[in-house]
Amino acid sequence: EAIIFTGKVIDCMPGAMFKVLLDSVNTEIVGIASGKIRQNRIKILTGDKVDVEMSPYDLSKGRIVFRHK
Repeated sequence: EAIIFTGKVIDCMPGAMFKVLLDSVNTEIVGIASGKIRQNRIKILTGDKVDVEMSPYDLSKGRIVFRHK
């Protein structure tokens, strides 16, 4: 069961990885672009608002599943 958080991208790193600041918890995590985002060539830039899906077992990493307009 995945947990979904909303956050803001604060840094872009190589390999489709991003530093994301979560809104509700106010912590910084590493977010990786999901396969559908890569497949559809959706650009994620610094300052974008995104939804991050996280596992309850590792709350330091997450998968970016949606980019808000």
